[in-house]
Amino acid sequence: MEYANPYVVANAEASERTLFIRRTYIHLALAIAAFAGLEAFILSQSWAGQLAQTLSSSWMLVLGGFMLVSWLSNSWAMSSTSKGAQYLGLGLFVAAEALLFLPLLYIAKTYDPEAIGKAGVMTAFLFGGITLVAFTTKADFSFLRGFITVASFVALGFIVVSYFFGYNLGTLFSGAMVLLAGASVLYSTSNLIHQYRTTQYVAAALSLFAGVALMFYYILSIFMSRR
Repeated sequence: MEYANPYVVANAEASERTLFIRRTYIHLALAIAAFAGLEAFILSQSWAGQLAQTLSSSWMLVLGGFMLVSWLSNSWAMSSTSKGAQYLGLGLFVAAEALLFLPLLYIAKTYDPEAIGKAGVMTAFLFGGITLVAFTTKADFSFLRGFITVASFVALGFIVVSYFFGYNLGTLFSGAMVLLAGASVLYSTSNLIHQYRTTQYVAAALSLFAGVALMFYYILSIFMSRR
């Protein structure tokens, strides 16, 4: 006989569910604000261009490091014993995303600054729509996990091959990645209720931030490709 986990948000009291969701989205907003602030600070420095060029020229090492940091950050954020470790994981992930985004944002700031704002608005619109679908349907979208995992490995394969063979993945790939990011946000939003414990709002915010960041990156890429 199976017993429901009383610590999962879906089985908590209504007041606890509401508090968990509120805390999750507050931390998501803080993560986005920290990311934007960190990027704005770096881009305002005289050495931003050199750093962006260095990251771009070592892209495979940067991507590999980012994957390692992502795993470590998520492990810390999921900690059930240390609140400090949870916040350290979220902060580390935000900082890693800021470095990963720098080359693209530097190019956008230099050649088409308006594209950054347009991509931000489009990302917010899509994120809001996906969130509304997840909360109004109240469906469990955990079945998307397999698709997201396989699609992520396929996308990584395309990125690696394009890097070594020097071809542009193009707008079609960016569009597919926006769809993958949307599926990730839908999956993560569904997990707020069905998978996380009431004490894991920092980890939930990190998961949502990862999906939002991925979506923003490729929406900005699409805007930049239309120049």
